[in-house]
Amino acid sequence: MSSLWPWRKGRKKEKKPPWSIRLLRKRGVHLTPRQEWAVGWIQTIVEVGVIFWLTISFVTVRMTVPTGSMIPTVMPGDSFFVDILTYHFRDPQPGRIIVFWHLEELRVRKVKPDSPAAQAGLKPGDWLVAPGYNTIGINGEPIPSLRSLERVIASAAGGTVTVTALREAAGHVSMSLVVPAGARSLADLGITASVRQFRYVKRLIAVGGQTVQIGPGGKVLIDGRPLQAVSHWTYSTTTPGVRYGLQPTLVPAGHYFVLGDNTLNSYDSRYWGFVPEEDFIGAAFIRVWPLSRFGPMNGYWWSKLF
Repeated sequence: MSSLWPWRKGRKKEKKPPWSIRLLRKRGVHLTPRQEWAVGWIQTIVEVGVIFWLTISFVTVRMTVPTGSMIPTVMPGDSFFVDILTYHFRDPQPGRIIVFWHLEELRVRKVKPDSPAAQAGLKPGDWLVAPGYNTIGINGEPIPSLRSLERVIASAAGGTVTVTALREAAGHVSMSLVVPAGARSLADLGITASVRQFRYVKRLIAVGGQTVQIGPGGKVLIDGRPLQAVSHWTYSTTTPGVRYGLQPTLVPAGHYFVLGDNTLNSYDSRYWGFVPEEDFIGAAFIRVWPLSRFGPMNGYWWSKLF
């Protein structure tokens, strides 16, 4: 039986060349077959790179946990993906495991001559943030974030702040530093610093406007009531360096209070204070390693929060 559409018989649809080659042709650029093949591959590599960048910037990021601060929920070496996308449209809720940027090291590299920092006595090599030292910082408070530091500087513009630095062979050194009007950053104080930030994984306990307390027996109270997600854990408040949450503590607007599930061994808000909302990255949602515990986590797709 002959075809009802004989004009279609044997007709093969011609494959269009990549858009980059079509664009070059329109502009009068003539390429050899080998050059067109190379351009096509370059276009593919660029497109994949852009998709990858958009994914890790706005959708998800993979993270491997190096420490035991979230034991038993997250073990050292666990790897999971972080949900970034949905948190462009909603706020994280207390009880979730979140990922955020934390300032772990800030060391002075240069001090501009005759600057406010130089006049105060700050020297290259001084630490303003160092791992495990929550006794250094500004105005008696540690610096958990570059944004926190910028806010302190901006709020003190036109006045003075007390800087406590860690100096080799001298230990803790305190000094009074004049903050020029309009200052907003370390550069405005004459300081060039080396900075190291790391992604931290903790459990969100309270948000701005809520009152948090680690009460009698190490139980967490939010606005005077137990937080269900951590009600079965007892948090230490007697470890040296604990300073936040011992009494009912109001979380500042635009900040979070976070704790590690390893209640006896986690460097968290008990020691260094609050996480600015701007440093929030996302929430863990699927564990991919080890394979024995592969699957959703953190309340996603009916998984448990803890």
